Amino acid sequence: MHPSIVRLESVESTNFYCEALDLATVGDFTCFWAMEQTAGVGQRGSTWVSAPGMNLTFSLVLKPTFLDAAAQFKLTQTLSLGVADFLDGLSLPQQVAIKWPNDIYVGDRKICGILVSNRIMHNRLSHSICGMGMNVNQTSFPSWVPNPVSLAMLTNHHHSLESTLDAMLRSIAHRYDDLRQGIGMDEEYHRRLLRFGTEASYICHGENLRATITGTDAFGRLLLKADDGRALRCEVKEIKYI
Repeated sequence: MHPSIVRLESVESTNFYCEALDLATVGDFTCFWAMEQTAGVGQRGSTWVSAPGMNLTFSLVLKPTFLDAAAQFKLTQTLSLGVADFLDGLSLPQQVAIKWPNDIYVGDRKICGILVSNRIMHNRLSHSICGMGMNVNQTSFPSWVPNPVSLAMLTNHHHSLESTLDAMLRSIAHRYDDLRQGIGMDEEYHRRLLRFGTEASYICHGENLRATITGTDAFGRLLLKADDGRALRCEVKEIKYI
């Protein structure tokens, strides 16, 4: 898979930009890369903060027509693991982890966010717009941004955006090829999960509790075991890490 890259100077959001396109005319694995996003979005409607020209903000248009709609979480796993693989190659000082479902952390700080929007036709995925924001060279963030970190902060040097994007896309493309071939990623994804197998505090279904992440189900819901032995299953809006 050889990515095609379209460079944009300034857009509200690369995901919004892609949603307005006739995706039938866009090739599989086309990357729309914006130098500036004026209204970037993240999970749960949150704002993605990125200084112009300092970080990577882009959307991948994928056409995973080989994937059943019921298995769409496999695409989230694919993208998350692709980004984690890329970061592993940089020999960063702390462990790379995935905060469920698809935020990428180094240690206890967030370096990358992913937002996936899927279109379904005849019970299969027809198109997927996968927005990504990677903190690269920004070293100062607004105080309200929770636990941010960038490659520059971790490595103490400036990174070429072009080279970083190229390496990241190659890493994701490798995982995307694995997905196309039906290679399972559940075990790797679970091992990568932040707090996997470790008891910690959460607010789950409105209840403060201690629980241990045990994995995810086929639909991508987070599975936990409470300290009183209860098995828990959570959607994104039903759990908060504390």
